[in-house]
Amino acid sequence: MTRKVSLKAVFAAIAVALLAVTGCSVVPRDDGEAASGFGGEGTLNVVTSFSVLEDMARQIGGEHVNVYNLVPVGQDPHEYELRPADTTHAQDADLLISSGMNLEGGNDGWISRLMTAVNLDASQHVEATRGVKPLYITDGIQITDGVALDEAADADEDEVNPHVFVDPANGAKMAENVAEALIRADPEHAAEYRANRDAYVGRINELAGSYDELFAGVAERDRIIVTSERAFQYLAKRYGLAEGYIWLIDTEDAGSPEQLKRAVDFVREHRPRALFVETNVNQRPMETVSEETGVPIAGTLYSDELGAPGTPAGTYIGFLEHNLESLTRGLGEQ
Repeated sequence: MTRKVSLKAVFAAIAVALLAVTGCSVVPRDDGEAASGFGGEGTLNVVTSFSVLEDMARQIGGEHVNVYNLVPVGQDPHEYELRPADTTHAQDADLLISSGMNLEGGNDGWISRLMTAVNLDASQHVEATRGVKPLYITDGIQITDGVALDEAADADEDEVNPHVFVDPANGAKMAENVAEALIRADPEHAAEYRANRDAYVGRINELAGSYDELFAGVAERDRIIVTSERAFQYLAKRYGLAEGYIWLIDTEDAGSPEQLKRAVDFVREHRPRALFVETNVNQRPMETVSEETGVPIAGTLYSDELGAPGTPAGTYIGFLEHNLESLTRGLGEQ
């Protein structure tokens, strides 16, 4: 007896093969996602690149969108390895929303290769950071003064810092771009998308006001943020903070003795009130800096992703609230 094979299944299989040929590895997905089918009762199938955008699409799209997210919480969005289910969902997507700004590896990154492999039209893709002014990893760094030459070489001078969304003002812009994309793809439900956008962006803007209030009350001498990676450049730029960090970008040697020495020297020279450590990195290097300098770690900060689903930081609003609480504990409480 012969079996019928769906055309979409054929396309998905071809896409997986093409990804392998183009150098984009594909590995099995083990996080419980179905191999195919978006599920849900919405009319618009949306694929998002990572957890922040997944939340934005769900909050703004509401019941009208079915959302499939590519990078699960706990995995690196910069060097993600695509799963077979990812290519299947991308093939069936009405809209693909990525961050851009180098988060998914830039023009030659895995998002671009996925789009090519599944023949996704450019009109079906939006970068949520469109219109946000980029900052560059090496901006403001005196190479001979604080960063080893070999580490600076790891970060091209033109490499955009992808952590745009740690600044709530940028997050609001991203949410507006997501809403615009949903309206363009599904104009029938434009009124609902606009209403959801207004409520969601309004809440982000309220939190941005709380950030403004926090930093307005921080004395000039205390306007210093020390983290593991240079992930808070956008926040530092907006609020005039001096930045200290153990490593410039995530590499295999993050937390090396040379990096730790530079961070300890920075902390001893500038005497920040507190240190912070990101939720997605090894905390031991920052603990070492704290032990060597006597400056306490005030708390954790989210930088690359949301918290696990169902946790307080499992939404973008919760992400911003968590970071605000940690920053207030470290910098705002006298």
